[in-house]
Amino acid sequence: MRNHKDLEVWKKAIELATDCYRVTNGFPIDEKYGLTSQMRRAAVSIASNIAEGAARTSQKEFLQFLSFAAGSASELNTQILISRRIGIGDAADLDDLEEKTNLASRMLQGLIRSIRNKTCD
Repeated sequence: MRNHKDLEVWKKAIELATDCYRVTNGFPIDEKYGLTSQMRRAAVSIASNIAEGAARTSQKEFLQFLSFAAGSASELNTQILISRRIGIGDAADLDDLEEKTNLASRMLQGLIRSIRNKTCD
């Protein structure tokens, strides 16, 4: 078991979730149960899955939850794109959110690769 609070990717995911809440606060009220809710859920899921995976006792389970987190990051990226295309949200805020989502994705993929390489050794 590892402490998720020591993982840089978890710290970035927490920052991403916080920023996602801030950005979606500016979304139209009629998106409250649509993109606002979906984006927030996906962003929170990234950090939550990292934390849950870190608490698991096996590397296999940790990898599984990191994979779930990566999937949530892909969901969030898709939702950011949809927000842009339908013209909701501040463009600069969405750019920043996309950049942070991409960073979290790259960090997750790097951690997954690192764990797999250590497991194979």
